[in-house]
Amino acid sequence: MFIVGELINGMYKKIGQAIKAKDKTVIQECALGQVKAGADVLDINCGPASANPLSDIQWLVEVIQEVTDQPLALDSSKPQVIESGLKVIKNKVMINSTTADQEKLDLLIPLAKKYNAKLIGLAISAKGIPQNKDQRLELAANIVANCAEQGFPVEDLYLDPIVLPVNVAQAQMRDILEAIREFKIISEPPPKTIVGLSNVSQGSCARGLINRIFLTMAIAYGLDAAILDPQDKELMDAAITAELILNKQIYCSSYLEAYRKK
Repeated sequence: MFIVGELINGMYKKIGQAIKAKDKTVIQECALGQVKAGADVLDINCGPASANPLSDIQWLVEVIQEVTDQPLALDSSKPQVIESGLKVIKNKVMINSTTADQEKLDLLIPLAKKYNAKLIGLAISAKGIPQNKDQRLELAANIVANCAEQGFPVEDLYLDPIVLPVNVAQAQMRDILEAIREFKIISEPPPKTIVGLSNVSQGSCARGLINRIFLTMAIAYGLDAAILDPQDKELMDAAITAELILNKQIYCSSYLEAYRKK
């Protein structure tokens, strides 16, 4: 399981305050804590309260790169913010994210090619949130086709089916899981799949339990990656164990410890 740590986000009070005060200690401790907990990539997002996201994203990139060479995911709905972060990137990088809208694809696919970045593609467009599996597949296929046409390697593309909160979209959960499986047959080589996990439990009680169960089910449907809190030990244990049961990890009595030492 490819883990994208979600915690460096200005929507979290402590991180938002650190960005505003330019307190790099808080950011660096958060980065290193996530890496230690198992994050393969660190997602960085200035958050909605950022007064100057073009400079804030660069500051975040630079202070994180002072303490780790872990890959970074530049997270913004604004292509100009992502491009600003790419200008100071030294680590390997992921772009989070493009929608299926043509204007976004025409901006972000060339940027991903230029900076040799992996790319997250959201199965959503300006027309709104998809309401079933077929709509998700149509949007995902459009993203894959654009990547192929523009010479971006599809194996570096991560498709997100758009996970919705179970408390308002319970009827869509099966479609979301089935979309994860069917995204794999859109092309050869297949794109990878990713979810923003915390969305599934937004506004619900027992958030940790909902996250763990959805993640293990998504892994069984072929999920490759997730944006989540790697410092949630029970969640990480569930992901590791799900892969063990699917024979993706070698069993031993201390398999959790062994996985974390890899």
